[in-house]
Amino acid sequence: MAQRKTERLMNLVFTLLATNQYLTKDQIRSSIAEYREDTDVAFERKFERDKQELRDLGLEIETGTYDALGGVTGYRLLRAEVELPQIDLTVEEAAVIGLAGQLWDHAGMAAETTTALAKLKAIGNDFDPSVLRMTEARLSAEEPSFDAVFDATGRRMPIAFEYRRPDGETTMRHLEPWGMTSFRERWYVGGFDRDRRGPRLFRLSRIVGDVKPDGEPGEYEVPEDADLKKVARALYPPEPNASAVLRVAAGRGQSLRRYAVRIDPVDSATDEVEIAYAVLDDLAAEVASYGPDVFVVSPPELRDAVIARLRSIAEAHA
Repeated sequence: MAQRKTERLMNLVFTLLATNQYLTKDQIRSSIAEYREDTDVAFERKFERDKQELRDLGLEIETGTYDALGGVTGYRLLRAEVELPQIDLTVEEAAVIGLAGQLWDHAGMAAETTTALAKLKAIGNDFDPSVLRMTEARLSAEEPSFDAVFDATGRRMPIAFEYRRPDGETTMRHLEPWGMTSFRERWYVGGFDRDRRGPRLFRLSRIVGDVKPDGEPGEYEVPEDADLKKVARALYPPEPNASAVLRVAAGRGQSLRRYAVRIDPVDSATDEVEIAYAVLDDLAAEVASYGPDVFVVSPPELRDAVIARLRSIAEAHA
């Protein structure tokens, strides 16, 4: 519920910022999905509460009329009143803002805002296209567990889930989620692991099955004296300390090519791609996912790991 309210308020801000004209209540209501779902009375109450919340946040909504509105009151936000002056941030502060921006890049949050602005254009309102670019999803979140983990993090609700380790073993984990971040197009959740009695990091793509509540909302607090720098360092995989040489079919293996140290054509159908890596099992899983389109030249231990994975998959489907 809290996530939905946040999305609605963000959509309202983007809608009021994107137009150079005053928007009537009816125009605003038709542009935002949750408003359209309400009865007239529910919409009036919700809209008044949302306006007050934005004012409490320091966003002054300007009211006015144009002849085109027939004397009806309209609303908008002026960029000059909203934009911040130049701010000097510490490294830690910039990192926090960056993580927040990554979350709003999640396609599920951006889609409705883009739709709202498109509706404004459809009914004849001019809007600033740069606002649309703010809402474009640049980082997908395809992991089935994303929404459940995100919701639990915001509500400070413990969760339980089955987690697959790099070696393939699965265990049940119990976590007090503190926050989420992304790295190299993968999402992670960090927090207090009740089983290991300490901070841990989990990759969402390795969560198996459903994420289940393991307590009540607001059951815990993120410790003020937590070593957040240490946790943040744990949010990223270790630095590459080895390299692998692969033969990759033309036009395939894009995720491998993206982080390649070297790409040399072998012939019209194949490229030789050199990859720096840190965790052999992670690279083996990625290589195996491309099947016959990627062949490991070296090192031998990576080739063996890929073959073992492909053999396991074949046996499971036999």
